[in-house]
Amino acid sequence: MSTGRFTGAGTDWSVLEGKSVLVTGGTGSFGRKFIRALLDNCTPRRVVVFSRDELKQYEMDREFQTHPGYGRLRFFIGDVRDLDRLVMAFRDIDIVVHAAALKHVPIAEYNPFECIRTNVIGAENVVTACLRTNVQKVVALSTDKAASPLNLYGASKLASDKIFVAGNNMAGGDGPRFCVVRYGNVIGSRGSVVPLFQQMIRDGAKDLPITDERMTRFWITLQQGVAFVVSSLQQMDGGEIFIPKIPSMHMVDLAAALAPDLPRRIVGIRPGEKLHEVMITEDDARNTLELADRYIIEPSLAFWKRGGVAANATPVGDDFYYASNNNPDVLDASGLAEMLQSAGLL
Repeated sequence: MSTGRFTGAGTDWSVLEGKSVLVTGGTGSFGRKFIRALLDNCTPRRVVVFSRDELKQYEMDREFQTHPGYGRLRFFIGDVRDLDRLVMAFRDIDIVVHAAALKHVPIAEYNPFECIRTNVIGAENVVTACLRTNVQKVVALSTDKAASPLNLYGASKLASDKIFVAGNNMAGGDGPRFCVVRYGNVIGSRGSVVPLFQQMIRDGAKDLPITDERMTRFWITLQQGVAFVVSSLQQMDGGEIFIPKIPSMHMVDLAAALAPDLPRRIVGIRPGEKLHEVMITEDDARNTLELADRYIIEPSLAFWKRGGVAANATPVGDDFYYASNNNPDVLDASGLAEMLQSAGLL
């Protein structure tokens, strides 16, 4: 396994130049970062923020009012559960970035119907709306939890991934192209453990809670996540699941790096939580290709013909398995500090 790491350096934004772009879940952590970077780095024709929370849209509108690209920004109240609303929103849209999801693992365990309606039925609605309009490219955000899922959130995102990959089959030769990006925990996003630990440290906590001393996780910054989505839009033919090469870290090491003088308190694994996260299973290995900074899981459906960037990729071995506990790229305290600094968290 190559240890080349995706950094996001030198991202080419030309695929979005002059395009009408819509982001579902556009008021979330990823959506805000993506839209600001989009307006900073190119000149889209317009950018539509699609989400269901009017307060977050109001706050985001105020946040962007001083940005030079503010005049290209549009806000559209809607829910991915509502197909008719999606079809209306997707009119005259060239590129869709699907970031809307229910993502909190324990909440999904206790509210399974709501998780399925948003993450699975919502994915179907996004694909259907794209097929009914003139959307050109779609990239859907996934998660490491979708590989060999243990929890309902991961299972719902696995179903979503398969819906988006199959969308290429339904689109035919002249319809929209769909791809998926799958990556690990985002440092600094809402719900991330890093801001939680930092707040506890500021509040004078006497210890930091750790679910299990063996636990490991993949880590990526929001900026890198945005760059990976853009580079995947550039490289996609349709049907790929793109997975970046990113570092892993033991949770006990993360806590020690943030607060070396504080003891850890073991609190036990939450409902639906894994010890280690997986991005590529052994069963996916036969369809997996490797590039310098990423892996590509090829679809097994008949429409797929290897070309574009995949033509230059190398197949991995049949016993390949990419998980946070067998990742050769391990983050140490100084590496974590660099990531936190780049994310504006130090």
